[in-house]
Amino acid sequence: MPTFAMGFFFVMIISSVAGALGWWIGNFFGIAIAISLSLTASLVGYYYGLKWNREYFG
Repeated sequence: MPTFAMGFFFVMIISSVAGALGWWIGNFFGIAIAISLSLTASLVGYYYGLKWNREYFG
């Protein structure tokens, strides 16, 4: 169980950082672009967070 919790924590950190980066970039173009880019970046961050979690942490 602790391994699952740490993996979930790692994935959420990666997803949050990617979403914040997407929001920051999208904010230059307007609020609608910021929201959609943040959502897209969060989903991509979630995918890669899961992938890296499986590869590096077992």
